Amino acid sequence: MAQVLQAGHVAVITGAGSGFGLALARLLAQRQMKLALWDVQADALNQAKAELTALGHEVMAHQVDVSQPEAVQAAAKAVLAQWGAPHFVFNNAGVAAGGLIWETSLSDWQWVMGVNVNGVIHGVQQFVPAMLAQAKTQPGYRGHVVNTASMAGLLTPPNMGVYNVSKHAVVALTETLYQDLKLVTDQVSASVLCPYFVPTGISQSHRNRPDQAPEPTLSQRIGQAMSDKAVGSGKVSASDVARLVVEAVDEGQFYIYSHPQALGNVEQRMQAIVRGDNPPDPFASKPEIGQSLRDALRV
Repeated sequence: MAQVLQAGHVAVITGAGSGFGLALARLLAQRQMKLALWDVQADALNQAKAELTALGHEVMAHQVDVSQPEAVQAAAKAVLAQWGAPHFVFNNAGVAAGGLIWETSLSDWQWVMGVNVNGVIHGVQQFVPAMLAQAKTQPGYRGHVVNTASMAGLLTPPNMGVYNVSKHAVVALTETLYQDLKLVTDQVSASVLCPYFVPTGISQSHRNRPDQAPEPTLSQRIGQAMSDKAVGSGKVSASDVARLVVEAVDEGQFYIYSHPQALGNVEQRMQAIVRGDNPPDPFASKPEIGQSLRDALRV
């Protein structure tokens, strides 16, 4: 298997202060790549930079709220000025919110869509043109973009509508990016990461919310508790997922799954769409979960 990501290559990683982003930064550092680390949380970002620079790696760090186009543009300009077009862009920063879809506040919609969707759009807009320009002048150049979606981008579990919508958008965006790139080059490509429940800290992403969250509703409190439990009990680590990402880039693989066993639920959903059936019960394999959720909400 040829290594696409090699020593001296440049990688940009958003959400690099923790979770998948930090695990990936550590893995790419082992390949002696130059790392541009972005995160909205300054303390985590500075700690990540300190850890990697202490080991002798070349790192630049920028505190960036990826939902803000001006902030992304400024940080991208610094990367391009110092290192040129990156070989790898990992649009990974993400946040989560739950609750019944009609109870999701406008501020929650703006926050989640701003980070999860607009953040990916901003990363693509700032770096893909530079990657394509580099490809035209260097026949040996290879570039790759990985966008973090979720299994929630392929499924529609209840009580987490805003997150589902944002991650479906990332899947569609990345599939289209892949097809668009195929029209114009063989040197730059894309992949989408669809993790399931992995202990990364995303269930606590409200800690970085830029404004005061409304008082949570019953459905949101239940959703938070279920998310905490599922994420906290995950058996696949962020480091495992980072390895899957690197292997996928090396192999030119588009869809990256942390839990391929969950694809049975995706298959059932797709079959229902093709047949025109109503959406299948997402709790068919574990009816006790669905029943407990209904009991808690039908009060």
